[in-house]
This record gives sequence, structure tokens and C-alpha cells, in this order.
Amino acid sequence: MKLYNIKDHSEVVDFAQAVRQGLGRDQGLFFPSEIRKLDNIDELLKMDLVTRSEKVLRNFLGDELPDLSDILKRAFTFPAPLVKVSENTYALELFHGPTLAFKDFGGRFMAQALQAVSGGQHITILTATSGDTGAAVAHAFYGIEGIDVVILYPKGKISNLQEKLFCTLGGNIRTVAINGTFDDCQALVKKAFDDEELKKAIGLNSANSINISRLLAQICYYFEAYAQLPEDRRSNVVVSVPSGNFGDITAGLLARACGLPIKRFVISTNANDTVPRYLSTGRWEPKETVPTLSNAMDVSRPNNWPRVEELFRVMGWSLSELAYGAMNDDETRDAMRRLHALGYVGEPHGTIAWSLLQDNLAADETGIFLCTAAPAKFKENVDLILGTDIPLPEALASRSEMKVLSDNFDPDWETLRKYLMK
Repeated sequence: MKLYNIKDHSEVVDFAQAVRQGLGRDQGLFFPSEIRKLDNIDELLKMDLVTRSEKVLRNFLGDELPDLSDILKRAFTFPAPLVKVSENTYALELFHGPTLAFKDFGGRFMAQALQAVSGGQHITILTATSGDTGAAVAHAFYGIEGIDVVILYPKGKISNLQEKLFCTLGGNIRTVAINGTFDDCQALVKKAFDDEELKKAIGLNSANSINISRLLAQICYYFEAYAQLPEDRRSNVVVSVPSGNFGDITAGLLARACGLPIKRFVISTNANDTVPRYLSTGRWEPKETVPTLSNAMDVSRPNNWPRVEELFRVMGWSLSELAYGAMNDDETRDAMRRLHALGYVGEPHGTIAWSLLQDNLAADETGIFLCTAAPAKFKENVDLILGTDIPLPEALASRSEMKVLSDNFDPDWETLRKYLMK
């Protein structure tokens, strides 16, 4: 698999190098040099998740990762069920992994793939999280020899249970609460990747969705969702994706580029609506990030958006094909109650995707909305809004009383650099 740097097309790497390196020159994202159509979609849909995923990823990887089948068996050890919510609407539940969020798919695959291509060299993973990435990455890499992990997150802007899930591990996992926003955390990560001396000294890598391995893994559950649809529902499929850093929607669009017959996507955001405003006005005007109920989407400068635009350029698609919408917290609360009235308990992120799907779904279309995290991860807000008392899964209950081990400092580059060089 060859990939090029979107900002500098002369920088071309293979998959192993892209996974080890994370970002290209000038903080450019890597993008596949070739996107081939799969010509056996119907046969693929009959396979189980792991078998199908190997076929889908081989379409990108070719002969790279000889032990891909074993990697997927170790990474994808949990289901992604499609649950019927109403006559023409389904929820794709991506929260049945060890950290109860969709990022378990990408995080676990990346950990296995990186270990396979590391060549025994020491690696330091540096990543920023707005909520769920941190837990998925921490648990995926916890205890892996030769790999240290440093996770930055905005202090006070993720839920208490989200924090407990990944800030209580210790060992090769270090966590830092930054006095700022997710965008501040992400800016620090980018700064680190511009420091060549630091990169070489600690073997720097990133596990955000800027790493191509994460995106490839996420492509697989779009095929899994489609495979679970009744055959009479497989035409005119519309997928709504809760969007923060835009890795998830990028993966869905790549699935479509490979031949998965998804008719249309809905970009669903909260009040941090840089992309919906851009698609409406043609002007890229990020505002200051504001905290919301759907905190994992509190991103004003989504790093994966350049990949979306590059894919549309390569495929000859028009951005006007994308449906989009944004919701504030009051609208989110109302939507959670409406969804609950249908018998489905949704947390804020998935609920936004459901509500905006309803706004963009015709009578002859079938809708799928992505549920990216378990409602229990947002128990306090969910119970308050819905009047429920949802039980804590064991993954959360076992850590809810544990001590948070995070360090804490301002979004200062020199402070972080010294911290990383320890």
C-alpha cells in the first residue's frame, strides 16, 4: 500500500512507514495512492466480521501485514450490532468493546499493527482526546512492551467516567489534563510532530485518527452495518455520523469509495459547527470551541477534514452531496427524550446523529445512525435528562472509585517537551 502526503505529494510511504510515522512533512496527512473498487460486495456481506474485514483491508494493504487475519482476530473480539429503532431507522452500536466506544475498533487494530511493523524499536504514542480516543488507545496499548503512551485531554471537559476509564491505568500509560480545550491539546500534538529532534529521541507516533491504521479499521464496521440490514432495506441507505475530528465519516466515505452502496452521508455536529457552516457558506471560519453535552465532538478544527476533501477530489464527487446539520444542547436534550420515547436510550452523540438523520431521510430511504459510545459513559447527564438510572457496565464500575493518576499543566509547548523527554 502506497500513501502520499496530502500537503506534499512527493512524500510517498508504505503502510508500515505511515503507521510508524503518523504524520508526514508539514503535518500532512497520509492518503491512499490508489482506491480500488471491491467487485464482490454481495459475497462479502455474507461473511463474518473478521473474515470480511480481512478481505476489505487486503484491498488496501495488498501483501503487507502477512498476519493480518490474526491481528484482526485479536483486535475485533466484540460485536457491532445493528438495532432497529423504528420502521426505517437502525442504530449501529459501536460501543461493545472494552472501553465502550467506537474507537476500540481503530485503537486495538492500530496497537496490533504498530507492534507488527515496529521492528523492535521503542515508540512513544502521543495523542489528544476529546473523550473516547484516550480510553481506547490506553487500553489497546496497555502493557505492550516497547511502547509508551502519553494522552492529553482538556481538563474538566470530559465526563468523570470517561476520565476514570483511561486515567487510572498507570504503567506505560501517562495522562495529562491540559488547562484548555481539545484544540489546545491537538495543537500541542502537532507541535511535537514538527520537532525532529524530539521525534527521533523518543520514537514519536500518534494514535489519533490522523494515523491511517485507525481509519482502515473503521471502514470495516460500515460493511458490518450494511451486512446486517434486511436485504429489502439495502437500497437507498443513508448514514448519519456524529462528527468531531471527522475520522469516522472519512472511514465511511472510504467504504463508499470501495463500492459499498451507501447513497448519502449526513454530517452531524454539535454547536462546534465549523464544517456545516463551511458547506453552507464556502468559508472556513473556525470559532472558539465551546463545551457541550456531546463533548467528544467539541472540536472546531477537525484534523481529518483535509482527507474528506482529498477523497472528494480524487473520486470526482461534489461536497454538495453531503447532508449536514448541527444541534445545540437544548435541542440535544429534546432529541434524547424523543428517541427514548421510541424505546431506545441514546447518549448525546448518537442522539444528534439520529435526530439529524430524521431531518434528512425520505420515506423510501433506510437510515443508519452511528452510536459511538455507551450511554453509561454519560450516566449523569443521561439519567438527569431521561429520568432513568442506567446501570454501570463492569468496565466502568470497576474503575469508578479508582484514583485519577493524571498530571496537569497549561497548554505550554516547552512544558510538554520536557515532560516527553523524561
